[in-house]
Amino acid sequence: MGGESMTRTAPSGGGTGTARTGGGRLGQRLSGLAVALGLVMFLGGFAWAALVYRPYTVPTGSMSPTIAIGDRVLAQRVDGDEVRRGDVVVFEDKNWVADSKVVKRVVAVGGDTVSCCTDGKLTVDGKPIEEPYLPKGSLAELNGFGTVTVPEGRLFLLGDERQGSLDSTAHLSEAARGTVSRDAVSARVDAVVWPWKGMLKRPAGFETLGALSEPGPLRTIEVLIVAGAVLVLGGGAYGPVAARLGRSRTAPTRTETAGAR
Repeated sequence: MGGESMTRTAPSGGGTGTARTGGGRLGQRLSGLAVALGLVMFLGGFAWAALVYRPYTVPTGSMSPTIAIGDRVLAQRVDGDEVRRGDVVVFEDKNWVADSKVVKRVVAVGGDTVSCCTDGKLTVDGKPIEEPYLPKGSLAELNGFGTVTVPEGRLFLLGDERQGSLDSTAHLSEAARGTVSRDAVSARVDAVVWPWKGMLKRPAGFETLGALSEPGPLRTIEVLIVAGAVLVLGGGAYGPVAARLGRSRTAPTRTETAGAR
């Protein structure tokens, strides 16, 4: 047969493709920056939470249904002067319980006159208070407790489960008429985190008496932690993903010469 030559191409396992592993230097730098920033945000969020919040497990049902027995809550560290009507606070008073924290809701502050009940509702300074956090169908109190004027610098506190809560109404016969010093407060409950119920709502029923407290930075901390985790995972995954895409897009070839046969 006459001599014939031809060329053809064939895949080469050792080709000289130009795609760089990990998407090139710029991609590697950006992914490294994302991981570093993500770590700062992620760890910084937890550090911020540790400085601002304290976890508590509530051992009784006196705050049900807002907080049930055994619920885990996050409480923002605050001074007593920052407490407002409607807040759920953590405090310690040896006249109530020795060597133990107590969780109750503030319904009146120094200078307020609180009484129960008028048409089945709690009244503060003569204004009836809507209390949507109470168990459905329950009254503000089973038994009226008359009228109490709260001394300056003190708080009047009730449990959301009024039938069985040992709150200010159980200490009316004491000199302070069941009130607790603002200085006894160490934290304000911001959220129920286990089981997850989310942020506590500020009760609008107290707004006619004055400003309510502002929620703590928990939502901002959540955003920091989640965004940090996304950056770490995304930045860490960039290199392998970019390398795989580069290999699939670049198909290096070699030339094969077929001689006369």
